[in-house]
Amino acid sequence: MSVLSYEPLTPTSFLQRSAAVFGPRLAVVDGDLGLTYAELWQRVQRLAGGLAEAGVRPGDKVAVLATNGHLLLESTFGVPAAGAVMVPLNIRLSAAELAYILGHAEVSVLLHDDELAGLAKAAAEQSAATPRLVSGTAYESMIETARELFVPVTDELSPLSINYTSGTTGRPKGVVYHHRGAYLQALAMALHTRLEAASSYLWTLPMFHCHGWCFPWAVTLAGARHVCLPKVDPGEAWRLVRAHRVTHLCGAPTVLTSLLAHPDAPDRELDPRPLACVGGAPPSPALLRRALKAGIDVVHLYGLTETYGPAVICQPQPEWRGLDADEYAVLAARQGVGNVIAQPLRVVAGDGSDVPADAATVGEIAVRGNDVMIGYHRDPAATEQAAPDGWFRTGDLGVMHPDGYVRLVDRAKDVIISGGENIASVEVENVLTAHPAVQEAAVVARPDEHWGEVPVAFVTLAPGAAATESELIQHVRARLAHFKAPRAVHFGDLPKTSTGKIQKTVLRRRAAG
Repeated sequence: MSVLSYEPLTPTSFLQRSAAVFGPRLAVVDGDLGLTYAELWQRVQRLAGGLAEAGVRPGDKVAVLATNGHLLLESTFGVPAAGAVMVPLNIRLSAAELAYILGHAEVSVLLHDDELAGLAKAAAEQSAATPRLVSGTAYESMIETARELFVPVTDELSPLSINYTSGTTGRPKGVVYHHRGAYLQALAMALHTRLEAASSYLWTLPMFHCHGWCFPWAVTLAGARHVCLPKVDPGEAWRLVRAHRVTHLCGAPTVLTSLLAHPDAPDRELDPRPLACVGGAPPSPALLRRALKAGIDVVHLYGLTETYGPAVICQPQPEWRGLDADEYAVLAARQGVGNVIAQPLRVVAGDGSDVPADAATVGEIAVRGNDVMIGYHRDPAATEQAAPDGWFRTGDLGVMHPDGYVRLVDRAKDVIISGGENIASVEVENVLTAHPAVQEAAVVARPDEHWGEVPVAFVTLAPGAAATESELIQHVRARLAHFKAPRAVHFGDLPKTSTGKIQKTVLRRRAAG
């Protein structure tokens, strides 16, 4: 191929361009800190230089444990600028869970916020990787003194990052992203959400989750403004929306629910009118009505860690605008169609054939395209199982509508999605049954108006043993991230099939009741 017609794709090039085109424009607002695009590009190059001076070589793994702020945003560009592979870490995980990820990814350096120093230190001490720790304070010193560096990408299909799942089958899996996929997914997000230089993006979505659905790169390529929010505080969020004329935000439906329930929520249309992208669960008709009343447009996105975030969008049709709220909600709450860089969605039967597009026949949702992972890090067997015929099986069950839009009807296995976070029931069950008083345990989802779903446990105690609900909940909280702990524990015999399998469908009905 002629070198005149080909340049390897990498999302870091978006910042390089925006620094040249939008240099003086405000790029980042993080509390009292403001950075222009020229300043952001300089800091990113110095981060790359500092990592190289610390011994990081191309292909090495650099983990980042930070809230939504300039350190995490800069690392999203600076780690690949050093030729290294980034490993974003979920700040809600326990030290033991983080230690596993650090070891499995073979991390050599861990960048972290100062306020997360205790968690970072505990994780590093328990990890087989023994990474070098760089605190937020040390990070700033490194930025001040390091030389500028930018390592060109020669292979666009080389690893950019490893994003770990929430461990829906027990241990989390490391999902490997490549430069090409991140570049194209960022373009897709910018196009579908109509980002432009005048846009202002509020970080209500965790930036560590699927690289913030690739919006760090999407916002940057548009020359728009990043407005950082370390945690979802509705009052502070509305202050920032008004102060910075926010046009875009993302998150689970629970995030939008919290914002709209706050006293500072608008009671009429804002100027500019924000677009809220929701994923993790479909927005309810009631939520869509509340958002529209507040002057907020909502678009539903669907995807997984394995698909760089939203591989699917419920593409609004112009004709939907004339519908009443209830009719609109039925259409807008579907998962939708593949985004512009994805292949058309499929819903497949067990033999791999497509189910009829009748909005009734259930199959498994399968995806393919530029926004599907390279594979699972150090797990070729799981990679092969996930895509046996070149189509990635999402594990979600859905139906295909005649208009080509997919609607999710159930989640395969027993994954609980609470506030956009995946919880593996087997992981919680294993912790519960490790308690000396517990003989058997089953964990299922209970519907929740705020979180969508929350985990609840059904427990059979060992003969002669005793334990309280609060004792078992605390037992789980001490060993796993707190959001994974059951909200309630019910004691008694567990319903089983003739072969001895626990009937979770029965337990889900009990939990819902």
